[in-house]
Amino acid sequence: MNTKTRLLDTAERLFAHHGIEATSLRTITAEAGVNLAAVNYHFQSKEALMHAVIARRLDPINQQRLRMLDAFETEAGDGPLPLEQVLDALLRPIFEMLSGPAKEFAPMMSRIFTESSDLTEKVFKKHMAHVLARFFPALERALPHLSRTELLWRMQFMMGAVAHTIGGAKVLQVLSGGLCDSSDMEGILRRLESFLLAGLRAPVPAEVQHAVQ
Repeated sequence: MNTKTRLLDTAERLFAHHGIEATSLRTITAEAGVNLAAVNYHFQSKEALMHAVIARRLDPINQQRLRMLDAFETEAGDGPLPLEQVLDALLRPIFEMLSGPAKEFAPMMSRIFTESSDLTEKVFKKHMAHVLARFFPALERALPHLSRTELLWRMQFMMGAVAHTIGGAKVLQVLSGGLCDSSDMEGILRRLESFLLAGLRAPVPAEVQHAVQ
């Protein structure tokens, strides 16, 4: 394994276990068995290393998401775009990745979305904004009865549910005494999609309809 890959693997594991802000470059280099100059040579800074860790996992996921969405939209033509397909294109690539060797990536991303709003904003803008900008019109097409405001709120709820499901699956396995299997990625995906479909299609509460533009 080369130095760059060793740094990426070590950083991903430490970020997942201890958080981004609590993990120093010195800790990463010590665990990876390299000197600080190696980080400066390959990544220049801790933030750049963090972005490289994310890009290594998320870029292929995002590419697959967009390929799936393109295929579904082509298949739909001028007809209705099934919400099930849009949701599957958004979520399935994540769970397929989690079925592979990238076990530390999910808890790392969960920490990013709960630790720091500044960090979350940076990561979202750099790695996710362009994908959600592509999926938002697809969701509008699949849910034409929802206003833009209501759909944005539901996307927010959806992202929270996805992040918590991915980051907290092992906790649920412990709490359930093993009844809920955190390794059953297909089962988790199907349950999550069913839950989100119901939420996305739910009627707008009468109490908030006056605020929806």
